[in-house]
Amino acid sequence: MKNYIWGKNAVLETLLKNPKRINKIYISKNIGLDNRLKKIKEEALNNSVIIQFTNLNKYLEIIKAENGEDVNLQGVVASVAPVEYMSLEDFVEACPKDKFKKLIILDGVSDPHNFGAIIRTATAAGYDGILIGNHRSCPITPVVEKTSAGAVNHIPIIKANSLSGAVDFLKNNDWWIIALDMNNSDNYFDVNYKDMNFALILGAEGDGISKTLLNKADFKIKVPSKFESLNVSSCAAVVIYETIRQIEFT
Repeated sequence: MKNYIWGKNAVLETLLKNPKRINKIYISKNIGLDNRLKKIKEEALNNSVIIQFTNLNKYLEIIKAENGEDVNLQGVVASVAPVEYMSLEDFVEACPKDKFKKLIILDGVSDPHNFGAIIRTATAAGYDGILIGNHRSCPITPVVEKTSAGAVNHIPIIKANSLSGAVDFLKNNDWWIIALDMNNSDNYFDVNYKDMNFALILGAEGDGISKTLLNKADFKIKVPSKFESLNVSSCAAVVIYETIRQIEFT
């Protein structure tokens, strides 16, 4: 079965960062080319990627059936190879040794929109990677790619068989573990995120972070709320940019 991505940002960012993933690009023959579509055409030609101008209705039906939701193709679809995951060992080995690193760990986050939004925020903020488990976690799907606006091509996505084992590995390699737990009493802005390698664990809405991972955390924080708690991607954005504020502006 072919793997499709869609949307101007998702297709263009894949072309710019990882053009070898793209097998073929389909552009609607029924619309004029705006600046983004012209850029896609230009980059495709530069990278010898085949472009076909066609009616996209067939691809719209395939994508809707595979993803179970309505989508806006924005006039462009690409057939692509799947995103390659990185091992945690390779990630740690490849990280620059002259600066502190920042990592997101997702424990049981299964919604592709939340996953894609977190990828987009973490990439924009300059985080070094995102770690997911083999079980109870959303993989990289076309919806994740679309929601991330192509950011999935700009940040390592790491997969581990066991998140518990991955956390132990990080702790043994001079990483501090921070868990976002809405039942905790300490606010996210009370932690000093400077001068350390750290991994921020985010759990699924409702279930939260597993007790096993919570027990391994060096810090437990919450995002205070006077109403229902924010969804996980919103909480991620709040905490991520507090870490950046402290690290880069204080």
